[in-house]
Amino acid sequence: MTKAKLSRLSRIATLKPDPWQAVFAALLGFFLAFSFLKFGNPVVLDYLVNQDLSATIATTSMTSLFSGRATGFDMIYEPLPVAWGYALLAIIVMLALKVGRLHKPKPAWLAYLPAVWLFWQLIASTQTINPRLTQVTLAHMTACVVCYYLGLFALSRVTNLKPLWIGLMVGFLLVLWLGLSQHYGGLETTRRSIYEQPDWQQLPREFLKKLTSGRIYGTLVYPNALAGFILVFLPVTVITAWLLSAKLAVVSRGVIAGTIAYTGLACLVWSGSKSGWLIALVIGVAILLKSRLQLTIKMILLGLILGLGLTGFYWRHSGYFERGATSVSARFDYWRAAGDTFRRHPVFGTGPGTFAKAYQAVKRPESEMARLCHNDYLEQASDSGFVGFMAYSVFIIGSLAFLYRNSMLRSDLTKLAVWIGLMSWAMQGMVEFGLYIPALAWPVFLFHGWLLGATTEQEG
Repeated sequence: MTKAKLSRLSRIATLKPDPWQAVFAALLGFFLAFSFLKFGNPVVLDYLVNQDLSATIATTSMTSLFSGRATGFDMIYEPLPVAWGYALLAIIVMLALKVGRLHKPKPAWLAYLPAVWLFWQLIASTQTINPRLTQVTLAHMTACVVCYYLGLFALSRVTNLKPLWIGLMVGFLLVLWLGLSQHYGGLETTRRSIYEQPDWQQLPREFLKKLTSGRIYGTLVYPNALAGFILVFLPVTVITAWLLSAKLAVVSRGVIAGTIAYTGLACLVWSGSKSGWLIALVIGVAILLKSRLQLTIKMILLGLILGLGLTGFYWRHSGYFERGATSVSARFDYWRAAGDTFRRHPVFGTGPGTFAKAYQAVKRPESEMARLCHNDYLEQASDSGFVGFMAYSVFIIGSLAFLYRNSMLRSDLTKLAVWIGLMSWAMQGMVEFGLYIPALAWPVFLFHGWLLGATTEQEG
C-alpha cells in the first residue's frame, strides 16, 4: 500500500462520525425495506395498484392465518402506487446533497453508461406506440439511474453502513416471513377468502393464476420474481447477520446465519422457479471453484452439489417437463416477437415499456399474452433499439466484469456478497423482467453505483 493511501486511511480513521451520513444510511435502509414490501409489481401494472384492489388481494400473514381474520400486520404487505417510492427517493436525493461529493469515477465510461442509456430511452420515447406505458416506464428508469448515482457519489462515501444493512435485512426477512406464511397455509386461506367474494372473477387473471399454482411469491408480482429477489439479497443478508452477531459465540452466529440461509433457500424452492434453482446451482459451483479449499475437497463437494442439485431439480420439476415445459415455449415466443420488433424498428424500437402492445400485434393465437418480454436485454432492443440494447447490456456486463477484477471483493465479504447478488440478477435478466420491478431494480442500480464508487474511494 502506498504512503498516499496510508495517509488517506489515517485521516479517515481520525475523522469524527458524520451524523448526516448515519441519517442517510438509515433512510436508505428504510427505503430498501419499504421497496421490498410495497413495490414488487412491474411498473407497467402500477395502474392496478389502488386502495380497493390492495384491500381485496392483501396477502394473509401468519397471524391472520391462525386467527381467521385480517390484522394490522397485513397492512405491512399491501402494495402502494410507485409514486410513493418516487417521493421518498426525492427526500433521499436532497439528503444526499449533504453527504455526497461529485468526483471523477474510474472508469469514466462505465460511470456514464446509465446516463447514456436513460438519455436514449428519452429519445426513443418520442417514437412510442403507447405514451401511457412509456411515461410510467421512463419515470421508473429515471429512478433507477438516480439510485445508481446515489450509490456512486453518496453511499460510497458513507463509512458506517450498518443502518443500511439492518434496514435491508429487516425488509428481506419480512418478505421471507410472508413466503413462509403462504407456504404453510396462507395461500389456501387467501384463496378461500377470495372465492367468497361475489365478484372475484373480475380480479386480474395473473393474480388468480398465481393463487391456484401453489407457488409462493411473497410481496413480488409472481413466484419467479420472488426467486430473483432471494438470489439478489440472500447472500448479503446472511453476511450481515454473521457480522452483526460478532459478539456472540461462533456456534450461535452460525445458527443465526444458517437459519436465514436455509429459510431463503427453502423459499426459493417453494417458489417453484426453475431458472432460480439453476442460477443458485451455478453460483454455488462458481463460489466453490474460487474457494481456497484443497482440490480433492473441491471435487468431492462439486460432485455433491451437482448431483444433489440436478437430482433435486429433476425430481421437483419432472412433471413440468412431462407436460411440455409450456413456460419455456412461451418465452421463446416472446423472444421471437422481440427480435421481430427489433428488426422492424432497429433505431428507436417501439418505445420504453411497450413490448405488450408490439407483442399483441404479432403473437400466435395459441400463445399466452405477456406484459413484458421475460428478457431484460431483448426488451431493450425491442423497446429502444440498438443503442438502448447496447448501453444497457454493456453497462451490466461491463460493471460486473470490472468489479470482479477489483481486489476489494476479495477483502470485503459484504461487497463480495453484493456482487454475487448482482451477478445472479444479471443472469436471471436473460429469462425474466427484474428491470421493471422497483423492488429489484432500484437496489440493484444503487449497489452497482456503490461498488463502483467504493473502488474510486479506495484508490483516491
